[in-house]
Amino acid sequence: MSELTLHDLAKKMKGIDIASLSTHADGGEIASRFMSNNGDVEYDGDWFFTEEKTRTVGEIERDPRVSLAFSGKHHFYATVEGQAELIRDKARFEDHWTKGLDMWFKEGIGTPGLVLIKVHAKRIKYWDGMKGEGELKLN
Repeated sequence: MSELTLHDLAKKMKGIDIASLSTHADGGEIASRFMSNNGDVEYDGDWFFTEEKTRTVGEIERDPRVSLAFSGKHHFYATVEGQAELIRDKARFEDHWTKGLDMWFKEGIGTPGLVLIKVHAKRIKYWDGMKGEGELKLN
């Protein structure tokens, strides 16, 4: 069994731009969509920008329990189970904004209806190729 630290995992996950974010949809179904974290992984959480009008926001408002799935280079895979927090504070947007986001949100942090999703991890399971697998339980 591999024993990666939270810092090790965050470093590996930071190199994976796209994650699959899963939420609980109406009727209890699981809804997944691909989201870019823009390399913003420190493990005080994962960060994603979206718009207020998306189903994602409504689903998180109803049930903040979410899951993330990452697939990286060199046979590294991770899943994160946690609680999503919806942030609508432009000052917090600035802390997590990267230039590449301008392509999706033309008015930058002033884009009407912009929402920042922070996923607070409770458990991270990973497989690191031939090095093995492991699990970290957090708060």
